[in-house]
Amino acid sequence: MVKVGLLARIVAKPGKEEEVAAFLAGALPLAEREEATTVWFAIRLGQHEFGIFDAFPDAAGQRAHLEGPIAAALMARADELLAEPPRIDKVEVLAAKLHG
Repeated sequence: MVKVGLLARIVAKPGKEEEVAAFLAGALPLAEREEATTVWFAIRLGQHEFGIFDAFPDAAGQRAHLEGPIAAALMARADELLAEPPRIDKVEVLAAKLHG
């Protein structure tokens, strides 16, 4: 069961929107390899704004994700792609439906 999550908001630099979208879509295989990442969504919120929502069974899984390859890759390209630093909020998951 998921208990904690992360909600990240990402704002692309003008002209970098499709590169950010491709970066996020390309991160899926990395998320799939993270055992404690129960759910992972990369979403588009508007023309320049994107988001990532992911959830974990516990704080250790959340911490492992924050210290993992997706976060490292995003921060390595932040100056190139992002208009501002990502806003990452730790959240508590109150209820979840995980099966389609």
